Amino acid sequence: MLRIIQKSKLLAQLQSHISAYGTPFNLNYIWSLGAISGFCLVLQLISGIFCGANYQPFVLGAFSSIDHLMEDVVFGWYIRYAHANGASLFFIAVYAHMTKALYYGSYSKPRQYIWYWGLIIFIMMMATAFIGYVLPWGQMSLWGATVITNLFSVVPFVGDNLVQWLWGGFSVGDPTVKRFFSIHFTLPFIIAGLSMIHIFVLHTKGSSNPLGLEGGKIIDFLPSFAIKDLKVTIITLILLTFLLCLHPNELGHPDNVIPANGMSTPEHIVPEWYFLPFYAILRSIDNKTLGVVAMFSSLLILFGLPFLHISKVRSGIFRPLYSFCFFFFILNMFFLGWIGQLPVDHPYKICGQIATFFYFFFIIIWMSKIIRFKMN
Repeated sequence: MLRIIQKSKLLAQLQSHISAYGTPFNLNYIWSLGAISGFCLVLQLISGIFCGANYQPFVLGAFSSIDHLMEDVVFGWYIRYAHANGASLFFIAVYAHMTKALYYGSYSKPRQYIWYWGLIIFIMMMATAFIGYVLPWGQMSLWGATVITNLFSVVPFVGDNLVQWLWGGFSVGDPTVKRFFSIHFTLPFIIAGLSMIHIFVLHTKGSSNPLGLEGGKIIDFLPSFAIKDLKVTIITLILLTFLLCLHPNELGHPDNVIPANGMSTPEHIVPEWYFLPFYAILRSIDNKTLGVVAMFSSLLILFGLPFLHISKVRSGIFRPLYSFCFFFFILNMFFLGWIGQLPVDHPYKICGQIATFFYFFFIIIWMSKIIRFKMN
């Protein structure tokens, strides 16, 4: 009897978090970006399992196992392209989701913990995506792994030992691929668990709204907003299918379809497009240690936004000066992404330094108490 009662309570709680979850009545389709992100995560988990079943985690077999999946396995090409392009779609959805939170002030109190969990998920996504980029073992995989893992050498006292531990030796090789495959296969399930926590905290504090105000009319999540999420998810699936069938390699780097060759260095080593803004910040500083600190600081500083945001008005709709600076900040992020794929030459280097300065300037100054009277 006790188990039946506990089970009924669990079902009641589950129902309250799904069907009876109260949401502000004025939410628009922008709030469906979270559902799209969840869809992308499920897509990556399913396609990743099938890709992993055909993958050989060692240097001489990694690239050929991808070829085998693409050419010999039934619908293997679709699974491979779905996993590769699904990562890009995942980052598009998450970047848009974070942009919405920044503009409408969804990161501010009392929802700061929702923002914190979301940032942890985002950082783990970046780690998972980087490791996954190494696994196909193309030219950019090998040299990207060599460059990025070398960044950990700036860690005081243990930097060189940490790099050798990541490599599993004195250079990138078989132990590196095996470790990266194991980590890449594990992290998505951790991200899924963190996403459940993210949703639970969201349902505890409630969703924000375009007006940035508390209170107001509340309606059940089902059926109104569930239908909105379903519509947007179906549209996303259609767009993904269009991309897979007509332009499957559009978002990838052409050098990564060439088998890795340690004796031939690519002319220009670049990561995937979703890393480019942070890669530009890394390269904008000549000193290696300061560049790594700046790159990681550009992520960690986002945890301070709930403390820097002191305006009583959350939404950018009612803050014209903030809105202008915010959209300029978004343009600056696109500019950093463009700079990140270019050589470190004049004038691109100085442009990257200016864009990096503005990135931190916006977060620290425009959201701080220094110009509080202007932002309200």
